[in-house]
Amino acid sequence: MFNLKIKIWWLINIVWLLLFAASAVFIGVRKVDAAGAVQTPEIKMLSFGVLGVVFLFVVIFQLIQLIFIYFINRKRIQ
Repeated sequence: MFNLKIKIWWLINIVWLLLFAASAVFIGVRKVDAAGAVQTPEIKMLSFGVLGVVFLFVVIFQLIQLIFIYFINRKRIQ
């Protein structure tokens, strides 16, 4: 059961990584945003910063989840 949980955890993290990579590429290549505003390098850096903060939040949450999976499995073994 533990191996299945870890495999699912890895799969979810790969999906998150692909999502963030696609978002970063989208931010990097777009010339105009949805509101019609031209994307200057400063605006792009701000967008990358916001994406980075969201990425850190997801990483912290996923690490906490991994710790819980590990300790729950360890408790069941004892």
